[in-house]
Amino acid sequence: MKALTKTEFNFRNQKSVYIGKVRDVYNIDNDLMVMIVTDRISAFDIVLPKGIPFKGQVLNQIAAKFLDATSDIVPNWKISSPDPMVTIGHKCEPYPVEMIVRAYLTGSSWREYKNGAREICGVKIPEGMKEHQAFDKPIITPTTKANQGFHDENITREQIIAQKLINEEEYRKLEDYSLKLFERGTQIAKEKGLILVDTKYEFGNKDGIIYLIDEIHTPDSSRYFYLDTYQKRFDAGENQHQLSKEFVREWLMENNFKGQEGEILPEMNDEIVNSISERYIELYEKITGETFVKANTNDIENRIHDNVDGFLKLI
Repeated sequence: MKALTKTEFNFRNQKSVYIGKVRDVYNIDNDLMVMIVTDRISAFDIVLPKGIPFKGQVLNQIAAKFLDATSDIVPNWKISSPDPMVTIGHKCEPYPVEMIVRAYLTGSSWREYKNGAREICGVKIPEGMKEHQAFDKPIITPTTKANQGFHDENITREQIIAQKLINEEEYRKLEDYSLKLFERGTQIAKEKGLILVDTKYEFGNKDGIIYLIDEIHTPDSSRYFYLDTYQKRFDAGENQHQLSKEFVREWLMENNFKGQEGEILPEMNDEIVNSISERYIELYEKITGETFVKANTNDIENRIHDNVDGFLKLI
């Protein structure tokens, strides 16, 4: 099994390329974006030294399915997915804020709460809550979008508007879209025996129209609990059975790596790489309810080039 960890394409009408932690984004004529979801994997803001076979395909195909399943709520950037690891869509001007929707007090919100915070991003949190407890209704805790290598920072809706990062009318639309997307994602997750715990949405603007951009409801951008064991584990004060890439962070922490200076990354041998690949495929099948069909990995670069070039010839 081969993994795609680097791309160096030169597509027709290509203007520039952006290399992210996981995604390589090619600007086509300042109008379209070719987003290639590589097999790179990151944790603690660090790209790990080995790629994970089929991870890019898993993330791209989950995102594509959820973009299609929510296109009646808000326009999204996707035009086509001509390759299992590629989505081509509208090039938008991103809003400088990520919309984090949370239905449960868990993860970073729980850590803040445990340390005494009773307000997160301007949203008041009641006294007496427990880890993994559901809020009365989902809350939005926005963050600023950080440059690579830096952490996102919490921000309130009042600060966003006061600092003119987004005007009030547009921000209210982003809030409304985010809650409606989360409601749809919650419904779909429930049908699969899952709970959508929290997730992030990113939006952009093109020609005055707001678009949902980037990925949506993937295990890299979202946290899921298993519905059938949630209440029993919560009542017993146990950790929840999670469906996310948290298992990768847990493996690193078990091997004394938390992304701190001076720490040494543990060796990623074939057994570890293959086990992570299998877990991502398991995530795909649980979230979508479909059997994962592995793409041919014998010559990934040429496959992607030919599929993308074939699409670009048609426009």
